[in-house]
Amino acid sequence: MANEPNILLVVLDSVRASNLSLYGHANETTPFLDSFAAERATVYEQARAPGARSVTSHASIFSGLHVDEHGVISAAHRLEPSVSVFDSLRTDGYATGVFTENDWLTAVDVGLKDGFDTVVGARNVPFPGGLNPHEFVSNEGQGEYGAFLRAALSSDQPGRSLANGVATKVQSDYKRFLPRSVRASTPADVYVDALLEWSGRQDGPWAACLNLMDAHIPYEPDEEYDRWGGAKARSLQSSFEDQKWEFNGGQRPWWQKKAVESLYDGAIRQLDAELKRLVAALEDRGELDKTLLVVTADHGEGFGEPSRLREGVRVAEHGVAIHDALLHVPLVVRYPEQTESRRVEKPATLTAFPDVVNRVRDGKRPRDRFCPDGPVVTTAVGLDDPLQERAGKYATDLSPWIPTSRAVFEADDTDGTVRKYCKNPDAAATVISRDAQTAYRVSCDDDGRVDEVFDSIEQLDVRTDGETLDDLDDATIGRLEDLGYV
Repeated sequence: MANEPNILLVVLDSVRASNLSLYGHANETTPFLDSFAAERATVYEQARAPGARSVTSHASIFSGLHVDEHGVISAAHRLEPSVSVFDSLRTDGYATGVFTENDWLTAVDVGLKDGFDTVVGARNVPFPGGLNPHEFVSNEGQGEYGAFLRAALSSDQPGRSLANGVATKVQSDYKRFLPRSVRASTPADVYVDALLEWSGRQDGPWAACLNLMDAHIPYEPDEEYDRWGGAKARSLQSSFEDQKWEFNGGQRPWWQKKAVESLYDGAIRQLDAELKRLVAALEDRGELDKTLLVVTADHGEGFGEPSRLREGVRVAEHGVAIHDALLHVPLVVRYPEQTESRRVEKPATLTAFPDVVNRVRDGKRPRDRFCPDGPVVTTAVGLDDPLQERAGKYATDLSPWIPTSRAVFEADDTDGTVRKYCKNPDAAATVISRDAQTAYRVSCDDDGRVDEVFDSIEQLDVRTDGETLDDLDDATIGRLEDLGYV
């Protein structure tokens, strides 16, 4: 396996293409990616996420299957681990690791973590050097308070380990009393460091997924990167009880949602700095040229964009909308030993990731393999029962968000644009996308294209029953609630 390439999938969670300067955004949010892409990487201008929420998209990226094929849309479902490209890589002798605080990849049993030997999950504790209760629970099980106490007291930092245990319990049961420094997400540098330390110990090829959550709610960029938000935007964000449903329910004006986009831009700038550090470290080791590096996002984010499918509805955060604010994502790829830059304008899909991995392992440069021969498809699943319960606290009429929506993206060779056909049981539309900054509806009809394409897609036998919320520990449920998933 000496000549096998390393595989590194970097998922910038919740980052939409339109807010990257790489894709024409007015704020200089991605200076590193701008230069990296211009010198030695391939940029896909029209990449689309397979789903509008984390679990559906990651299941598709890992498996190469459309959402309607794998059917994993909540914690109640579990993807057969053997269909994950990371499981296949591990079987073939790769060291595999996942590094993120996204619980869908590390804690919830939806089959995504099973392809990894090393799982580095939530580290949002006040003292990272002490024993981490989240990792302890993963290894020892729930309710082992005596075992945790003994482990904490015998650790190198007993005081800090005990403080982490207390903070985790308080975070689960009395979150409102915690300072923001404890409640905040773990920044990207923690996981970049963990990935670099782990990969540096490997003697053979390695494959990793690095999911970075800095641009997921809440947006809390360090002061160095908070160039467009500031204290007023932070104060406004901290007053939100719910980042999505207070707006959809009419409790808050939409300008407030748009205002915190300034913090989102700062968070993306912070992620860009970590990407620069990551690439530099791999290059210093001499590993970059033998690594397939894929930088993308599982979905985007909404800041009040009017829906082109549901009249009178706007897009807040992510989850159920078929809007390109959630689907049009960055995709920057550097193939092993790539020295030239390329920009690809055809529609691309993240479900092609396993195929690209396999072709690179065969020694090929699959130039446009993220662009399928047929259409690119996306499914935005409607609200399930737990999410309806959450949304119902703010909105009396949930009918706009319950139906599942689907979209088909195809290149229009006559003018170089992408034509998007989208539909749910109540409405349909055709949208023209020129680039990440410009899209507009041209019809309230999809010409039957969505049904035509999706009628040929069948659910495969790759899903089993997963967990219920009752099976999850309090800390995991709390983080999923914070992320808006339950």
